[in-house]
Amino acid sequence: MNNTMRYKYTAKYTKIPSGYMGQIMEWQEVVTEGKTVTECRLMLEDALNEMILAYQQQGKTIPSNDSDIIESLFIEVA
Repeated sequence: MNNTMRYKYTAKYTKIPSGYMGQIMEWQEVVTEGKTVTECRLMLEDALNEMILAYQQQGKTIPSNDSDIIESLFIEVA
């Protein structure tokens, strides 16, 4: 039997002088930096995994956005 849980998160990447800062929108404490977006993404995935493991070990509720709908809106202004 597979006990794997699947979570969905939204990552935000912001350009900073040293590269990029990545943050999980649903879990503001999960933040990291990388020289490139790819490096930042890998580090953010690692930080998120570690945070999930820590929360599981402590019996805390893991934040999730399974019920949220997120989309980009594009608006033209004349």
